[in-house]
Amino acid sequence: MPNWLQLARARRPERIALEAGDTVLTYEQLWTAAEAAAAALRRDGVAAGNRVPLAIEDCLQFAVQLHACVLLGAAAVPLDPRLSEPERRARVASALATRAPGVATVMHTSGTTSAPKPVELTYGNWHANALGSAVMLGLDLRERWLCALPLAHVGGLSIVLRSAIYATTVVLHERFDTDAVLRELSDPARRITLVSLVPTMLSRLLDAGLREPPTLRWALLGGGPIAPALLERAADAGVPVAPTYGMTEACSQIATFGLPLPGVELTTSEGEPRASEGEPSTSEGELLVRGPVVAPGAVGADGWLHTGDLATLDAAGRLTIVGRKAETIVSGGENVAPAEVEAALLEHPAVADAGVFARPDPEWGEAVVARVVLAGGFVVSGDELRRWCAERLAGFKVPKHVEFAEDVPRTASGKLLRRELG
Repeated sequence: MPNWLQLARARRPERIALEAGDTVLTYEQLWTAAEAAAAALRRDGVAAGNRVPLAIEDCLQFAVQLHACVLLGAAAVPLDPRLSEPERRARVASALATRAPGVATVMHTSGTTSAPKPVELTYGNWHANALGSAVMLGLDLRERWLCALPLAHVGGLSIVLRSAIYATTVVLHERFDTDAVLRELSDPARRITLVSLVPTMLSRLLDAGLREPPTLRWALLGGGPIAPALLERAADAGVPVAPTYGMTEACSQIATFGLPLPGVELTTSEGEPRASEGEPSTSEGELLVRGPVVAPGAVGADGWLHTGDLATLDAAGRLTIVGRKAETIVSGGENVAPAEVEAALLEHPAVADAGVFARPDPEWGEAVVARVVLAGGFVVSGDELRRWCAERLAGFKVPKHVEFAEDVPRTASGKLLRRELG
């Protein structure tokens, strides 16, 4: 496959590739910097097929090192700066030859339900994902994609790689800061056309006064359940949102607006959609994914990526995520998807964040418990929130207990760490 940085440099050498604060690199400058970094790695003995651990201490320099790995045909292994020393040593110790051919990056899953695991993503995976994303979202050749997501996570890294494939601009922030992102999106001179967010980020931006960002085409929203109330708030504020579902094993983007990227196939463990009389045709079960965006090592013996997510697909193939298969709570013999309960809670105006989990119970086997973070200035009781849920959910899904806290545990990319709630 042709080197995408070489192609971008040939087509648009003077286009800004990376922008971080007052520092910018054109594609010509990025190519020169990446070549120099690749030469240094080669002198250190790095060869094609090696894994190269990359610290993320300076996001601009990390991006240069990432492209240097691409030039060498080596696999970049981003190291989250928040890793403990034992975690960092463990990841560096595994940086040996890759198993699959053509591996571009070795990402680690977010570890929301188990220990993070390495995922080898190939150049072909990233290329297919970039093309599919462009079809779903459209592509402005003067795109300026704001990246405030961690580069050690697939959502942030995908922005850097897709933009290089498109020969467009990435505006890099070291971390998400509500005021800084609000300024970027509100200033027409900054001309931000795309931004990737998780629900908590969007909620904070709306709370801070984000309205009708003048140049924004889409705010990609993913990384966890999206409350309908949040989408309504965004629509009322004139913020164009593209709800997105993805996984590390598929370069972060699998479906947008509920529809799969071109070339991506979706089904569920229950097979074809079925309809009962008078009801829309739906198929519910574990979501299975197949296509060129899926990491080769993540494909099961049946040829599908088994996501572990419970989902429905209607007759038109539109996707709705119900929750995690492994997180299902069995209460009184009934299955409860925590994400569904969280979505109901997040619709309440007093609720800023929520996490739902199971607690052993002598009567129910497992009791549904909600930990809730209240929005500033709101006072509400647990009983009121339970009544709110009862109006929207079956009785067995209503939390038996509601606890209040200052926060709920989340990863840097915004995913709920449910295992830390219990």
